[in-house]
Amino acid sequence: MKVCVLYSGGKDSNLALLRASRQYEIACLVTLIPFSVENWLFHYPNAHLTSFQAEALGLPLVKQPCPDDREASLLALENAIRAAVKAYGVEGVVTGAVKSVYQLKSFKAVCERLGLVCLNPLWMEDEVSLLREVVRSGIVAIFTRVAGYPLGKSLLGKRIDERAVELLASLKSYVNPSGEGGEYETFVLDMPLFRKRIQPLRWRIEGDDYDASLIVEEVSLLDKATAS
Repeated sequence: MKVCVLYSGGKDSNLALLRASRQYEIACLVTLIPFSVENWLFHYPNAHLTSFQAEALGLPLVKQPCPDDREASLLALENAIRAAVKAYGVEGVVTGAVKSVYQLKSFKAVCERLGLVCLNPLWMEDEVSLLREVVRSGIVAIFTRVAGYPLGKSLLGKRIDERAVELLASLKSYVNPSGEGGEYETFVLDMPLFRKRIQPLRWRIEGDDYDASLIVEEVSLLDKATAS
């Protein structure tokens, strides 16, 4: 079955892509570009860089601007998936939803209207176990947003590694370990399906203390043999 992957550029969409690639033909990526960090459904920081990730993957990318309110977001998602169906003949949509019923219902509703299968390879799995799989599988993801105590802006730019997993696991009473509630967001620099690695060259940090984003302004694609 040909599928598209809802692709934010973060750890969950990349893990969902990696798992789906073992069962399905990945026809393209679909990225929604929110107007601001207030978007109800989609990641805002660095969504514009998914074109570099698509190039690293050797996959076509369907990009769609996305207003922040719920109804407009869903319409933008439907338009983007329609474009993927028309251009690449996709029959199913892969999402990175973990435990957000709101996300899953929204994605399923759009797929049902379009007559497509909604595939959710991470659904209802333990968040900490998924984080450990991210690390173990070779997905290199960095923190690009924090949005609430006790996650501070000192995390921005740091890698999701074993130490970060243990930190998030220890804060499980305060923070969703997957960040699915918007507590934090990530951006992937490398993963097993990438043919090249992304190297950030220039970035800035916006915000203060426990509400801040790392905005990557310039990147390059490096051969993996020479990337550091």
